[in-house]
Amino acid sequence: MKDLKIFQYGCGKMSVYTMKYVIENGGTIVGAVDINKDVIGKDIGEIMGTEKIGVIVEDVENVEELLKELKPDCVIITTMSLLKDVEEGLMICAKCGVNAITTCEEAFYPMNSNPNLTEKIDKLAKENNCTITGSGYQDAFWGNLITTLVGASHNITKIKGSSSYNVEDYGIALAKAHGAGLTKEEFEEQVAKVDEISDEERMSVIESGNYAPSYMWNVNGWLCDKLGLTVVKQSQKCVPQFNDYDIESITLGMTVTAGMATGMSAVVTTETKEGITLETECIGKVYNKDEFDRNEWTVYGEPDTTLVIEKPDTVRLTCAAIVNRIPDVIKAEAGFIPTSRMGELKYLKESNN
Repeated sequence: MKDLKIFQYGCGKMSVYTMKYVIENGGTIVGAVDINKDVIGKDIGEIMGTEKIGVIVEDVENVEELLKELKPDCVIITTMSLLKDVEEGLMICAKCGVNAITTCEEAFYPMNSNPNLTEKIDKLAKENNCTITGSGYQDAFWGNLITTLVGASHNITKIKGSSSYNVEDYGIALAKAHGAGLTKEEFEEQVAKVDEISDEERMSVIESGNYAPSYMWNVNGWLCDKLGLTVVKQSQKCVPQFNDYDIESITLGMTVTAGMATGMSAVVTTETKEGITLETECIGKVYNKDEFDRNEWTVYGEPDTTLVIEKPDTVRLTCAAIVNRIPDVIKAEAGFIPTSRMGELKYLKESNN
C-alpha cells in the first residue's frame, strides 16, 4: 500500500474508514467525489473527523476529468448495493484504465445476477488494461473463512450459513433495498414478489439486468466459483422481518412502527452438479435494543463443523477488507475479476514495515 495513490468515490459512512485505513497503511488519498451537495467542498479530513488533509471533495460530475488528471492506482467506490447503480462509476474507471474496487454487494460475484452488464464492464476494463472487482465483509466472513473450513473437511454434503447485520450502519440505499420501513403489503409488492416466479422467468429477469439479488445470491456464486462447483439450480426467497414495538431509524429518518417491515431475511438455495447444496441466509434489518450482528456457518459432511462469530464490527471489517484487497486488485489480470480468483485476504501492515 505504501506510495499508492487512491481515489475515493462516494464520501458517506463507509468512506470514513476506507480513507482512514488507506492513509494508515501508507497510501495517499489523491481525490474524492460525491453527489451530496452537503459533502461537496469539504476537506476529506472533515469527513474522517481528523485534521484537514488538503483534499477537497468534488462533484461526481468531474470524476472522469479527475481520474485522467490524477492517475490513481485504484479507485474505492462506496455508494450503492446493486451493480446497475454503480455502473456509471465502474464504467468511467474502466474507460480511464483505472483499477477499481467497490463495496457494492452485487459486485462480489455479479456473473450470476447481471451477466450482461458484468460482461460490458469486463470488456472495457480489458481494453484499457485495468481490473474491476467487489469486496467487503463477505470476502472474509461469507467467503474465505468458509472455503477454509471446506478445505479441512474429508467430504461435504451441504453448506449452511446465516448472517445478520443492522441496516442502520450502511446508509439509506441499503436500508431501502431491504424493505425497511415498508408495510407488509408494500414489501410483498416491491420486494418479495420479485422472487415469486419460475426459474425460467427469473433467468429472463437476470438477462434483462433488472434482477435484485440478495447478498447471498452472489455469495453462493462466489463460493461455487472458488470451490470449483457447478451450479445447476438456484432460488431465492425474501421474508419480511417485524418488531412488536416502534423503532426509530436515523438512516431512514422515520419511525418504523410495529407492523412495518424492519428489513428482511433472504434465503438462497443452490444445488450443484457435485451434489453439494448451499443454503444461505442474510438478515438485514433495523435492530431492536436486544439484537446484534451474528455470523453462523455449518459445513455438513465428515466431520460437521460450525463457525459462530458474534458482534463482528461489520462496517470496519468491510472497509479493512476493501483496503487490504487493493494490492491484489492492482496485481490481478485485466477485466472484471471476482476476489474468488485473487487468493486469500492478506494483512497489509506487516508488508508496509
